Amino acid sequence: MARRPAAPDLPPEDLVEKIVDIDVASEMEGSFLEYAYSVIYSRALPDARDGLKPVQRRILYQMSDMGLRPDRPYVKSARVVGEVMGKLHPHGDTAIYDAMVRLAQPFSLRLPTVDGHGNFGSLDDGPAAPRYTEARMAPAALAMTTGLDEDVVDFVPNYDNKLTQPEVLPAAIPNLLVNGAAGIAVGMATNMAPHNLVEVVAAARHLVMHPDATLEDLMRFVPGPDLPTGGKIVGLDGVRDAYRTGRGAFRTRATARIENVTPKRKGIVITELPYLVGPEKVIEKIKEGVQSKKLSGISDAVDLTDRQHGLRLVVEVKTGFNPDAVLEQLYRFTPLEDSFSINNVALVEGQPRTLGLRELIQVWVEHRISVVRRRSAYRLAKRQERLHLVEGLLVAILDIDEVIQVIRTSDDAEAARTKLRSVFDLSEPQAEYILELRLRRLTKFSRLELEREQEQLRAEIAELLEILGSDARLRTLVSDEMAEVAAVHGTPRRTILLESAGGTTVTGAAAARTSATPLEIADTACWALLSATGLLARTAGEESPVRDGDARRTKHDVLAGAVLTTARADVGAVTSRGRLVKISVLDLPALPPTDGAPTLSGGVPLGEVVTLEHGERVVGLVSVAVDAPTLALATAQGTVKRVAPGEAPANRDAWEVVGLKDGDEVVGVAEVVEDDELVLVSSDASLLHFPASAVRPQGRPAGGMAGIKLADGARVVAFAAVRPGQDAVVVTVAGSSSALPGTQSGSAKVTPFDQYPGKGRATGGVRSHRFLKGEDALILAWVGPAPARATGAGGQPLALPETDLRRDGSGVPLAAPVHGIG
Repeated sequence: MARRPAAPDLPPEDLVEKIVDIDVASEMEGSFLEYAYSVIYSRALPDARDGLKPVQRRILYQMSDMGLRPDRPYVKSARVVGEVMGKLHPHGDTAIYDAMVRLAQPFSLRLPTVDGHGNFGSLDDGPAAPRYTEARMAPAALAMTTGLDEDVVDFVPNYDNKLTQPEVLPAAIPNLLVNGAAGIAVGMATNMAPHNLVEVVAAARHLVMHPDATLEDLMRFVPGPDLPTGGKIVGLDGVRDAYRTGRGAFRTRATARIENVTPKRKGIVITELPYLVGPEKVIEKIKEGVQSKKLSGISDAVDLTDRQHGLRLVVEVKTGFNPDAVLEQLYRFTPLEDSFSINNVALVEGQPRTLGLRELIQVWVEHRISVVRRRSAYRLAKRQERLHLVEGLLVAILDIDEVIQVIRTSDDAEAARTKLRSVFDLSEPQAEYILELRLRRLTKFSRLELEREQEQLRAEIAELLEILGSDARLRTLVSDEMAEVAAVHGTPRRTILLESAGGTTVTGAAAARTSATPLEIADTACWALLSATGLLARTAGEESPVRDGDARRTKHDVLAGAVLTTARADVGAVTSRGRLVKISVLDLPALPPTDGAPTLSGGVPLGEVVTLEHGERVVGLVSVAVDAPTLALATAQGTVKRVAPGEAPANRDAWEVVGLKDGDEVVGVAEVVEDDELVLVSSDASLLHFPASAVRPQGRPAGGMAGIKLADGARVVAFAAVRPGQDAVVVTVAGSSSALPGTQSGSAKVTPFDQYPGKGRATGGVRSHRFLKGEDALILAWVGPAPARATGAGGQPLALPETDLRRDGSGVPLAAPVHGIG
């Protein structure tokens, strides 16, 4: 048994009365439970609604209260820490500053909410002291805190009951999924991966309008995490497990490619690292591996990272060693390959729960619906109150002389208020407002202003009543606000998602060739493949990837181009800038043979093989052999051109194939013979096809000739070549030209090519798609052999509508945005 010490100022005769006998086990159990609850609820776990821990929420709220908006000057971080500690968070300043630093680190959060100025640390080093750094709110923080003054969330007392703080932020951004979370509580922990804002918002909008949507429906929009540092996620089974159960794991790999670091030596250049892995740690592990003989074939490893070029680690490979085998060793023995364990634990209604993807999105959607409903009710009450005062003021202005007489004949303000209410049938707030009326408001112009304000208030009240009275109208408003947030704060995906094939992880680039790959590869026939999502690969043999009934279909992604070549040959990638860039087929990973349709999940991204300028993209693959057919290409401004392969310059890795006008770009390329039909589809749904023989071959610098006559504002969106007798189809996807790319599903139509009559070159063509309400342009089109297949941004298959024999009919709405067709 334990005895509490007596207070020293008590007299000895009172000591016996102050002794309390307690059970130590019970006391420890109760105290530990209180401590565990405090850690779980008030420190370590985020709220599922705004994705913030209490200290993070208090930092953002206090910065908002201090007026540290993105357009205001920075203030010392120490000042923010002091305000938060003194008013809201009675804990150590170090804990507050560490939390604020993480909110400002772009390598920790996918969408930082604090704009830091100064040294806020790196993956290998900590930040400077708070007296040396400055901070203010990032634009995303405004979306997290907007509406706090409109009673959208409940406020609770602070630690000393002198101030109040929000229980949760309005959170117009799905912060928990976008930025992830990590924390260790008592008996539980959380570790959540960051995601892409545009993808999460698209899934949330689908759930808002379709409350019964399944997890599979949402995963069409959110195929996997999107890490701040990019890299690759290898194997999506663990991600799918986490989306279903809240727990899972996946492996991340660095982005690496083989380059000539010196004229006679190759090296491995690493441009992206796994999440939360720093370059100094990688260099240290490489040196340790070389010293312990685990790694061989490495002569040096240097960090060339700078502010201008970003991350760049160069590992020099000794002469005589296969760089691909060395890279595989690096993946095996260094942090260039790392694992991430997902444990989606968050607070829901004050209770820790493990949540899957659908539950995480559902909690945020319900929170946003509640916020918008409460905001609408608050605005309704304010406008009704203002309308009541305006109506009373109009009564007074219409008979102002009598109002003045009543006031002048009254003994005091109370008597005047009473007389006004009785004479003009006013309420007490109206009478008080009239008594405080300034003389300048008695002009004729002020009366007109009041009448306009009255009309505006009545219109706003009617709109707010409609929102509060209709669940469909409320959900539409919530969905529109989500779309606006995605348009303002959304960024393209950084992390590449790759599947596992045949039990062997294939990640693209030269890394796909294992250390067992022989140095000399036989010059056998194969196919070079380009997928709709920008992956390059080659087949292991000359068997065509276009199979009976499975034309251009894959288990992961769809084929956008296939060229028959040999393993030691070169193929050409034609870009939107009118360049042809040679690609060595040996640099493309070989896909293992399969019994069914091929899979491109082991392909290498274009950026690792082809060096592209800013805004430049690859539009197709072609052969660069001397005996190859002529190339036909089309530009966005309606120009077509044919180029003979003999025009290719020798000893050059890239050359121009068309002279482009300012603002023009290449939209498609194909290998053609004289009997082929060239097809152009414009954004205003016009389709024109004519024989390839109508376009004479020209030299490389030539600018081509007129292909299709375009209407004002229209541009060519698709170009293809159709062989005589080929069972081809035309796929058109219509939508709004003003929508954010990749966020609208649109409506699609699939029509046989033979339904479109041919016309002469340089004419306007025929209509290929009738627009529905809200549609004004084709956002995507494709012409090729049937059956056509569609894919999403993550390579997931998407269903296209059945064949429609009407060439100018309208489309069928799609379930998700289409990224590519093949």
